[in-house]
Amino acid sequence: MMNFLKNGDFQHPQYAFFALIGFLVWSIAYFNLFKKPQIFIPKKYKIGSFSFFRIIFFVATTIAWAYLAIALAGPRRPLGNQEDKINVKDIYVVVDLSRSMLAEDMPPNRFESAKKQVHDFVNLFTLDRIGVIVFAEKVFTLLPLTTDTKIISKMVNGIQMGPLGDGTNIGDALALATARLLESEAKSKIIVLLTDGVANVGTMTPVQAAEIAKENKIKIYTIGMGGDENARIPIGGKNVFGVQRYQTIPGGSIDVKTMKEISEMTGGKTYLAKNNNSLKQVLEQINKLERTEVIKRQGKVVFEELYYRYLVIAAILFAFSELGRRYLGRELV
Repeated sequence: MMNFLKNGDFQHPQYAFFALIGFLVWSIAYFNLFKKPQIFIPKKYKIGSFSFFRIIFFVATTIAWAYLAIALAGPRRPLGNQEDKINVKDIYVVVDLSRSMLAEDMPPNRFESAKKQVHDFVNLFTLDRIGVIVFAEKVFTLLPLTTDTKIISKMVNGIQMGPLGDGTNIGDALALATARLLESEAKSKIIVLLTDGVANVGTMTPVQAAEIAKENKIKIYTIGMGGDENARIPIGGKNVFGVQRYQTIPGGSIDVKTMKEISEMTGGKTYLAKNNNSLKQVLEQINKLERTEVIKRQGKVVFEELYYRYLVIAAILFAFSELGRRYLGRELV
């Protein structure tokens, strides 16, 4: 028991309270505290209220109630963590946060549409590990690979425009996603790039990053966001008359040639998403790729249930006490 107290715990400690109540009720009945005698017995025929047998039976029953309390509390000893193998694809979604993503040709704008599409990934690939990288002039890992869809959704909802500058650093973003996937044990390693622009900053070009991805069997799928010749982005706030000012961005700003080159080089595909429903093809294509059963995740803690041991001891002590009172103590139980 001492070894258990050092290494074990209780699943329902509050249930021990019921045993305490039972012990108090039993004690009151055992000592007849509130019961008036109905038959007068002369003193010379009375058995002492604390005779040897009554003391033995009281101690035995008290211990029985204690063991019953422990049993009700659900004693258990942790044996360790159970690891489960899951079939997964490892996917990094790389999202462009440059200023042009505020264009409103994909209502309410390309930025919000991209966030919605990341949520679509989460809903479709619930068995896969998904990570998120965001970029503009700078590159940032928003979330490492995880299967926790709630965390992914929460982090994506919190994405804001602005903190990463105003450039379009596609090359470094792809390089970071590739580096993150190098440690993956999955057979299917995928990068999904959502962008509406042309790489104009960074230490590595998109093609150079794609070459590294190709060497490590990482597929890159590219999705061009928008592309409307008349797409506009808001400038500042509304004027004194409550009118929002806009600036037209050059039509066809997506570098389709480079996007196709890096996709074909790595075995992926390129898609142009001109509306909010254009992502369906790439999602279905990626979903067909092979999953691999090598990724381990931490499962539930495995416990050895110990309640039955204390329950058996309690039952034996209860039986000893009640039978002893009836046949040794000559009590009317």
